[in-house]
Amino acid sequence: MDNTTIKPVMIYTESTPNPNTLKFVTNKALLLNDAVEFQNIEETTEAPLAKALFGFDGVSNVFITNNFVTITKTDEHIWHEMMIPIKDFLKKYIDEGQTILSDNFVKPTKTATNTINDDDSDVEIRIKGALDKYVKPAVEMDGGNISFVSFEDGKLTLQLQGSCSGCPSSTVTLKQGIENLLKRFVPEVQEVVAENE
Repeated sequence: MDNTTIKPVMIYTESTPNPNTLKFVTNKALLLNDAVEFQNIEETTEAPLAKALFGFDGVSNVFITNNFVTITKTDEHIWHEMMIPIKDFLKKYIDEGQTILSDNFVKPTKTATNTINDDDSDVEIRIKGALDKYVKPAVEMDGGNISFVSFEDGKLTLQLQGSCSGCPSSTVTLKQGIENLLKRFVPEVQEVVAENE
């Protein structure tokens, strides 16, 4: 007789600062220490979970990381109609142990990363350290991710993903919260902007 108890998959939702984005949190690990974002179904060739989520009417962005999936919907759809079917789908998908990303999945190479490189300057190392220690945990709680893109002439450019991307309050958060914090820890930082601004 097998005494191992299989922990049932639990999923609950959390609102985010972006009214069009909902965070679906699970008690199972999805992607450990990694995050992937899909902005359309064409990007999901080797990402079965994201591809299936785009099958729901109104889904415009899927962000998957550690133990949650952040989904952004279009303005004309309402969460009241979408939330339960997506939640039920995710529970079944994870319960059955279906594939999150296929073995052939190649993460798009992006310049935005908080990984410290050999050629990083002292300032860049301090910025990445502050982002990882103070900013990233708070942003993840809101269903998003933030990564270093570049630092030049006092201007720090960051990449926003998940709920942060396109959120009405992200500019305020970026300017007031993150910019103030980073200026305090890294005085060389004079301005913080989002990529594509």
